[in-house]
Amino acid sequence: MKLISWNVNGLRACEGKGFSETFKQLDADFFCLQETKMQAGQLDLDYEGYRSYWNYAEKKGYSGTAIFSRHEPLSVNYGGGWKLEDCATILDIEGRIITLEMPDFFLVTVYTPNSQDELRRLDFRMTWEDAFRRYLLALDQEKPVIVCGDMNVAHEEIDLKNPKSNRRNAGFTDEEREKFTTLLDSGFTDTFRWLYPEQVTYSWWSYRFQARQKNAGWRIDYFLTSNHLRDRVADARIHTDILGSDHCPVELLLKP
Repeated sequence: MKLISWNVNGLRACEGKGFSETFKQLDADFFCLQETKMQAGQLDLDYEGYRSYWNYAEKKGYSGTAIFSRHEPLSVNYGGGWKLEDCATILDIEGRIITLEMPDFFLVTVYTPNSQDELRRLDFRMTWEDAFRRYLLALDQEKPVIVCGDMNVAHEEIDLKNPKSNRRNAGFTDEEREKFTTLLDSGFTDTFRWLYPEQVTYSWWSYRFQARQKNAGWRIDYFLTSNHLRDRVADARIHTDILGSDHCPVELLLKP
């Protein structure tokens, strides 16, 4: 079973750069998107054999997630149903999460909030991290969980080109990295790093300073699995050769 996750940074723009061709080429069972930046009716994408599920942000041209699936889920949850007032409004209006319940696992795609310039949203990000972890752990009590998406954090120094100069920048603060460690320690596996502990591969590059040409990037797009699903992980890949966004697709292969 193949799963793909891709922050497309505007699906309409990405479609103009060959998204549909890439979609068909990757031939995934589940294709998860983040930062679709669109509302219902703005783009008609209908692929034979796939059902699609969309969570739109209220703000036009902002955030948003989607999943294309070859397999019909038992249920679909948009948001997460968190019992936390601090995050409720964000979940309602920013379209950041979709959860598909499948017979033998939950699939969650997430577009984690960025802490933003001068870390003005870092406090909210910390609240988000705690609530999201509780949500995943609650799902994991029922069946294994696969989490994918742009999680807006480079976990270790190996996961970005310039760790020293980015130490207090959004996506590489001690606080964000510690929350990611806490999530992994609570029972989840970073599949790419588990399989490739020393491999330097990035999934996002700034549009500035020819960062992609110089491969001055960050690995902030992930597939995590519940630890008790880890034996089914066959491979994890990062498709650095695929263009169309400032992120590239990441992949998880599962054994039957």
